[in-house]
Amino acid sequence: MNQSNYVIEVHDSMQSIEKTQWNGLLLSDSVPTPFLRYEYLNAMHESASATSNTGWTCKFITLSSEGELFAACPLYLKTHSYGEYVFDWAWAQAYERHGLHYYPKALIAPPFSPVPGTRLLAKSQALKTPLLKAVLDQCLSWGVSSLHMLYASPQDIHAAQECHMLERHTVQFHWQNTDSEGQPFEHFDAFLLSMNQEKRKKIKQERKKVSQAEVSFKTFEGTEIKDEEWDFFYRCYQQTYLEHGNAPYLTPSFFNLMKTEMTENWVMFIAYRQGNPIACSLVAIQRGEDQKAVVAYGRYWGALERVDCLHFEACYYQPIVWCIEKGVERFEGGAQGEHKMARALLPVMTQSAHWLAHPSFAKAVDEFLIQEGQHVNQYVEHLEQRSPYKFAPKSK
Repeated sequence: MNQSNYVIEVHDSMQSIEKTQWNGLLLSDSVPTPFLRYEYLNAMHESASATSNTGWTCKFITLSSEGELFAACPLYLKTHSYGEYVFDWAWAQAYERHGLHYYPKALIAPPFSPVPGTRLLAKSQALKTPLLKAVLDQCLSWGVSSLHMLYASPQDIHAAQECHMLERHTVQFHWQNTDSEGQPFEHFDAFLLSMNQEKRKKIKQERKKVSQAEVSFKTFEGTEIKDEEWDFFYRCYQQTYLEHGNAPYLTPSFFNLMKTEMTENWVMFIAYRQGNPIACSLVAIQRGEDQKAVVAYGRYWGALERVDCLHFEACYYQPIVWCIEKGVERFEGGAQGEHKMARALLPVMTQSAHWLAHPSFAKAVDEFLIQEGQHVNQYVEHLEQRSPYKFAPKSK
């Protein structure tokens, strides 16, 4: 089975791809996430959040036969490395020092979404490799410097290995809803009791500071999130970016589309003081076939007032409470953040794959990644020795 059996097409937007077929491929994969859904990727483009004007030129690749979609992936030509969270700035600088252009480069990943999961959508594992080869052929024809497939699933990495791409490992921090016997926690107190005394005390102290500041929370799920809550969320989200001297990546239009097109994929936690909303966090949800929440993803946060430890409460403790109540298997805290271990999010290795057109640079990056990989392994081993739990939680 090879790519010559299929019609290979390059799409400048999602509009020329059939939504039901795209989402069907995603849901049939072993590691689906909301961030590869047709609606999410289309919203990035339609809201002007990820377009050529912002350095994300859409070039989605599909493999089809007689009108049926057999494989597909999101592909962007990038003029920068922002919004990716697997950092290659040093590679770009090395190109520049040698008088070479690193940009444009090609990227297989959803914009601004450092979430591990499927990148190569396909009806079977056997089709992932021809899809990736089709992408690499396009990259050669465009003359781009490189291709980067970020936070890919193990199945996608297998296809990358068959295409002789370079592998890179990074570390994230995820919370597992699993006690010492491999069962879900019955309640938040049971989760606290599973932690060592130092970390349990720290969490209680942080939560006490928020409650003593007379801050309370309300949780809004799916259709419970009305226009008023979405508008308040964006004020908080925008404020956080502006405080750091940047404009937000995502436009109000993007969240308006999320509100209407992916309503059931969001949970919002709003903090109130004296009856007034002062802060907000937004969590994305992957649901199973029965629509039960399976995985939660920490995404966005912002505050209009400063309260000590409010960030930890809004972004970690409130979502974990919700996950335990709903029986959610896992809460992923996003990119980086060793401090998350103190909140019981444990280190998890993530994978990406890279191809560089220039042979000498490919060799140099390969050597760098081997050394970096050794350091990452040592780092994870060190982190695992600092587990916040009394014991190592059993895998489900």
